[in-house]
Amino acid sequence: MIHRIVFIVFPLFAVVAAGFFYARWTKPDMAAANRMNMEVFLPALIFTVLAGKSFDLADQIPIAAGCVLVVCGSGLLAWLVARCLKIDPKTLVSPAMFNNVGNMGLPLMLFTYGDQALGAAVVLMLIMTVLQFILSPWLLSGGFSFGTLWREPFLVAAALGVAVSLNGIELWPPLLSACRLLADISLGLMIFSLGTRLASTRVGSMLGIGVVGAIVTPLTGMLTAWAYGTLAGLSKADMDVLFLFGALPPAVSCFIFADRYRQEPEKVAAIVMIGNAMALGFIPFALALRL
Repeated sequence: MIHRIVFIVFPLFAVVAAGFFYARWTKPDMAAANRMNMEVFLPALIFTVLAGKSFDLADQIPIAAGCVLVVCGSGLLAWLVARCLKIDPKTLVSPAMFNNVGNMGLPLMLFTYGDQALGAAVVLMLIMTVLQFILSPWLLSGGFSFGTLWREPFLVAAALGVAVSLNGIELWPPLLSACRLLADISLGLMIFSLGTRLASTRVGSMLGIGVVGAIVTPLTGMLTAWAYGTLAGLSKADMDVLFLFGALPPAVSCFIFADRYRQEPEKVAAIVMIGNAMALGFIPFALALRL
C-alpha cells in the first residue's frame, strides 16, 4: 500500500522542488501567475471534470452533507487547537478545513475503490472547493459579501459544468480539448508556486506550526467523518470514501488563498508541505482502519 501512496505523492514533491530551485535561481514574481490560475486555469479544471462525467447528484446527497460537516467540523476543532496553542486561528483553520481532494484525493479514491467511487469523489471535490471559495475570504480577511460570489470564475465554471452533466450535453470535442489544455496547467502551476514560496521561507522557523497543521488536518477530518458516518448510518462504501477524504492533507490552494490575503503564507506553505509529506503515514493508517 505504501508504494501506491508514494506514486501519488512523489509528483507533488518533484514539482515543488522544481519551483523551489527555480525561485532560488531567478526569484520570480508569481503574483500574476497565481491570479491567472485562480481566474482561468482552476475554473477550466473544475468545468472539465464536471462536464466530462455524468452522474446523479441526488444519489450523492448523504456524502455531500458529510463533506460539509467534515469541512466545518474540522475548522471548529482546529480553531480550538489554535486557541490552546496560541496560534493565529486564521493560519491554522483554513488548511485544516480544506484538504487535497483534487490532485491527491481523486486519484487515491479511484485507485483504492475503483470507478464506483468516481461520483462520490467528484462531489466531494466540488463541495469542498465551493466551500473554500465561499469561506476563505471570510476566514482570512474577516469580511465577505455574497454579492461578490457571481464574480468568481470558479463558481460560474462549476455551474456550467453541472448543467452540462445533468442535461447530458455532449460538448464539441475540440472545445473540450481546449478546456483540458487549460485545466492541465492548474495543478502543476499551483504546486510550482508553492515551491517558489518555500524558497523564501525559513524552514526551521516554520517547522513547529507545519507539524501541528499536518497533524491537526487529518485527525480532525477523520474524527468528524467517523462521527457523521456513524450517526447518519452511511453505507460502508460511502463511509470508506468520506473517511479517506477526511484523512487527506491540506490543499495546495490554501497557500494560494493565504498569499492572496497576506495571511502568513509562509506558515501556510509549511503546513501544506509537511502535511503532504506526513500523508505517507496518515493515508495508510486511514485505509487500515477501514479495511
